[in-house]
Amino acid sequence: MTADPCLGAATPEGFLASRTTAMPADTNPAGHIFGGWLMSQMDLACGIHAGIRAQGTVATVAVDGFKFLAPVHVGDEVSCYTTLIRTGRTSMSIKVEAWVRRAACLGHIRVTSAIYHFVAVDEEYRPRPLPPEDEEMKLALLA
Repeated sequence: MTADPCLGAATPEGFLASRTTAMPADTNPAGHIFGGWLMSQMDLACGIHAGIRAQGTVATVAVDGFKFLAPVHVGDEVSCYTTLIRTGRTSMSIKVEAWVRRAACLGHIRVTSAIYHFVAVDEEYRPRPLPPEDEEMKLALLA
């Protein structure tokens, strides 16, 4: 009997900001999903979370700490979970973890994580103050 690669896998935490399926067009020459594709999915997920917190437009200004733990395969369901870890006057930092669910697994496998930094911007793309956090924002992350 073959061991289930998902047994003992941790459980994702945070806001489920995005979910998609890795497709053949997203592969690198080795046949795995291209790391840049995964990074862009994580940026989109963090952008959703940041936009809700900022109640408007945000810009990605930096990314820290990428470490790829496992490859993503064609057909994997890729989910990005986000957690707000810091806010400043105009900026915020969001931790994101990417997890996959493979066709043969019921559980999730964490494949990478990073911290994305955002700035809230106005219509002219200048930094603007973050609004005070309220219950509606928290509820929006649960919807």
